[in-house]
Amino acid sequence: MNATHRYICDDAQRLDTFLASQIGQSRSQVAQLILRESVLVDGKVVSRAGVKLKENQIITVNLPDMQISSPLEIDFSVAVLYEDEDVLVINKPSGLTVHPAPSVKEATLVDWLKHKGIRLSTLSGEERHGIVHRLDKGTSGTMVIAKNNASHEFLSSQLQDKSMGRYYLAVVNPPLKEDIVAVECPIARSTHNRLKMGCLEHGKYAKSLFKALALSKDEKNQLIACKLFTGRTHQIRVHLEKINRHIVGDHIYAQSPKLEKSERILLHAYSIYFIHPTTREEVSFTAPLDVAMGEYIEKKFDMEQMDETMDVNNIIRSFATYS
Repeated sequence: MNATHRYICDDAQRLDTFLASQIGQSRSQVAQLILRESVLVDGKVVSRAGVKLKENQIITVNLPDMQISSPLEIDFSVAVLYEDEDVLVINKPSGLTVHPAPSVKEATLVDWLKHKGIRLSTLSGEERHGIVHRLDKGTSGTMVIAKNNASHEFLSSQLQDKSMGRYYLAVVNPPLKEDIVAVECPIARSTHNRLKMGCLEHGKYAKSLFKALALSKDEKNQLIACKLFTGRTHQIRVHLEKINRHIVGDHIYAQSPKLEKSERILLHAYSIYFIHPTTREEVSFTAPLDVAMGEYIEKKFDMEQMDETMDVNNIIRSFATYS
């Protein structure tokens, strides 16, 4: 049964601001309650978070019961890079889907988080498991998970103000024409293939930088680093396609079915940085490559200088003069 709470406004202020302070939740969570028509002012349902309250008005909130679904059984492991009371930083395996969906039959990262006991409190009754940002199924690497509502709100805001970011590694074909390449074009769903995104005029602004790191021994492929200034779906793959490059193992954006194959797309979220929700200090974490991507690089590239080439600090410095 839904729980009902009543509050009396003591001075004129916005509805969402008032309820956020009374319930101890964020304004965005309050907004979700309002969208569900769970908030009444003087007995009438309100539909706008910015409604201006008057003194002595009565606000009624109907909190829906939490809808909890059982997790699927998991047969995989996820490496934990760091964990405290506020955040969990993981190295997501390639082939693991982040969110459940009707088309997804296997266990997801959310199922793993359920088994781990990470369930955020919510006012809307919907399950939340601290997912702040996503990685495509085939992409491996760093992800940060929020372990409480305050951390979730704080980390999510960093996606907007760009104080959170990641550096990626990818193996591409053919090599870049220049040492560093900037690509700036809007991204939207492809009108020809619903599985793909594309550079389209009506899309959302997107900007990427690609930095050449090392040529393969046969000089056909190249290890590159990628820095994103925005976080659009398939952004790295779309922007590489824009300059007629593709990631080895990417069968959706591949230029030709005859190109070199890999058991996984060779794209890895190598390093993540963000401001910690509690300490307010910048922290960063680096995720080692998995066996498949590591073995591919060892086979195709001269490993003599690779430790220095893949040093995270060197990669970050190489982007420092570009914006």
